[in-house]
Amino acid sequence: MMGKRVTKSARKFIASGQLKKAIQARHKHQQTKKKFEKRRGNKGKPQLPAKVTESDEDEDEEVEVEVTGNKLKGMSVDDFLGAGFMEGGGDEEEDPGGADSDEGEDEEELEDDNSLPSVDDLDDEGAAHLIELSELAKKDPEFYKYLQENDRELLEFDPDEDDLGSDKDEEAEDVNMNEVQETKSAPVLTKMELQRWQKSLLKHRSLRAWRKLIIAFRSAAHMNDEDRVLGYTIENSSIYNKLVTTTLKYTPIVLQHHVPYKEMANGKFKQPTQTAKFKTLQKLILAYFHNAVHLISQLTDNDLLHTAYLEITKVIPYIITSRKTAKAFLTSCLETWSTAEDRVRIVAILAIRRFVSSGDESIIDSVFKGLYQKLVSACKSTTTHSLPFINLMKNSASEIYIADHGTAYQHAFKYIRQLAILLRQSIKIQTKDAYKQVYNWQYVHCVDFWSLVLARACGTEAKAERGGEASELAPLVYPLVQVTTGAVKLISNSRSYPYHFHLIKSLIHLVRHTHTYIPLAPYLLPIITSTLSTGKPKSSTLRPLDMETNIRAPQQLLQTHVYEEGLIEEATYLLGDYLSTRPIMGSIAFPEVVTPIVVTLRRALKTGKTSGGSAKSKEIGMVRSLVDRVEESAKATEKQRLGVRFGPGDAKEVDVWEGRLNIEETPLGKYMKVQKKAREKKRKFVEKARDGENEMLED
Repeated sequence: MMGKRVTKSARKFIASGQLKKAIQARHKHQQTKKKFEKRRGNKGKPQLPAKVTESDEDEDEEVEVEVTGNKLKGMSVDDFLGAGFMEGGGDEEEDPGGADSDEGEDEEELEDDNSLPSVDDLDDEGAAHLIELSELAKKDPEFYKYLQENDRELLEFDPDEDDLGSDKDEEAEDVNMNEVQETKSAPVLTKMELQRWQKSLLKHRSLRAWRKLIIAFRSAAHMNDEDRVLGYTIENSSIYNKLVTTTLKYTPIVLQHHVPYKEMANGKFKQPTQTAKFKTLQKLILAYFHNAVHLISQLTDNDLLHTAYLEITKVIPYIITSRKTAKAFLTSCLETWSTAEDRVRIVAILAIRRFVSSGDESIIDSVFKGLYQKLVSACKSTTTHSLPFINLMKNSASEIYIADHGTAYQHAFKYIRQLAILLRQSIKIQTKDAYKQVYNWQYVHCVDFWSLVLARACGTEAKAERGGEASELAPLVYPLVQVTTGAVKLISNSRSYPYHFHLIKSLIHLVRHTHTYIPLAPYLLPIITSTLSTGKPKSSTLRPLDMETNIRAPQQLLQTHVYEEGLIEEATYLLGDYLSTRPIMGSIAFPEVVTPIVVTLRRALKTGKTSGGSAKSKEIGMVRSLVDRVEESAKATEKQRLGVRFGPGDAKEVDVWEGRLNIEETPLGKYMKVQKKAREKKRKFVEKARDGENEMLED
């Protein structure tokens, strides 16, 4: 009886010298499995699957110790706001989504090239691929444009040319076994060979060519690793860049052809059908993902990083059931989102958004937790240079949170409750250290972040899109307002006024978008009245305090003219911005609402004239301008409601009347429009100066 014929892949594996390593690794895995099963058998408990190891059991024990211990002892504000103690374990041990659903997949099994499955039986090289190529410009114009610019010769190949399976290529690929055993070195990847793979992928979507590309891609990702057996040697930087770019751009196209997934109208996707072909390709897909994540950690070129995240995102539907792989890539995305430049951050957040589109609750839960923890870590300090990055993080993270209101509610409730706990401790203990737990940048940015989330989720536009149905996050508006106003009242002195301004800005944003009435005037009027009544200010040559990047004023600035002028300017702007929102300015009761405010400001103007004299003329002028515009708007509202035939109890008629009011055309609305343009112009000048451009700052 004839023996079984040894395949070419087996011959190459034996020749590479990796057989001994593979045998040793499998023996070690079997011994570990037997020891574990014996231990479980002695305890009288059912045996777990083979993929559970002793290390997994040790990790579970560590988690239990952490949970049962004193969670709050020795915690910093950063750790507390991160809320790791409320998750039942640390981030390192937590698996996003519970048990790993890989079908026995382990990174150790993907170490050798021979572990990648053969795809010879799956390749389909029919004429239909030529038709797809002719339609490539319509289906994927971006990829077609890339080929025209970089690999135009691939679009002009001979349709009758043989593929990788030709006899000529087979003979060229066969290497003398004795020579390989003597050299024990990986073959050098050439430009011609890479182009041959590209042609085969483009012409036939060849899985054999893609498998070879994955093996070469692994070599590129681990070429700097010591004691690592590589399938190919890459000697040229241009070949390296070409290989990485080709693998990243061609892999989504090949997978979408052989194992397509369905994109739904709401932006979510359905995972590929678990066919025999998909199960065979799963190891190749996971190998590609593990190597891509490893490669990303080593890349420093922003253009290549941008391409990597953009293309890998397209393959997320194929690995979403692999918890270990998904967590590795999610961790990489979160790290890049919190540290890289803006262009790379944007593609990283798009990848994170793709995870949310899976609809997997455990994955979404891990995404929300990771986003908030990275945000808290990035907000320890705020400078002119770091503020744009923090704002980008808050805006992008808030957009992700509103993708799933139900899951977002659980996280928002927990984290807003943490802010309340910190505030309660500060009020109760009343020490300097206790105040610092609330009086810091992290607390300010956390409040602002949740105001952004609630404004997006509970805004009038979002509510209209849901057909008038209230968001699940709406009940959290009240506790957030209570926590924020409590923090404003915690410390009331002139040094802390910049801190008050930041919190009040967050609440004004919430008022404007949710149309919720929040009485903020009582927190701004004391700043104006106390500043005007302090008497003649001290002269100073110090620079004005930047209210955007400071929450505490230096001691030497107190009672100086430059600081008091900055306080009046910021307080009057915020008061005018608050009064010009639709819940206030658009209310039919606007004259009655602003009457006590106008009376208080008129009285403060008289006091300022008496105590400060000409030294406070500029501050008095800013307050008087606001008061005049408010009074004019109140008179305009009174004039418009003279012909009203309904009473205050007729809510429907009141809503109709208020809906017809154009706020921007009122005196106060026009005044605030000019003020916002002036502040925006000044902000742009500051940004240009920060970036080193020769721009003069105007007063």
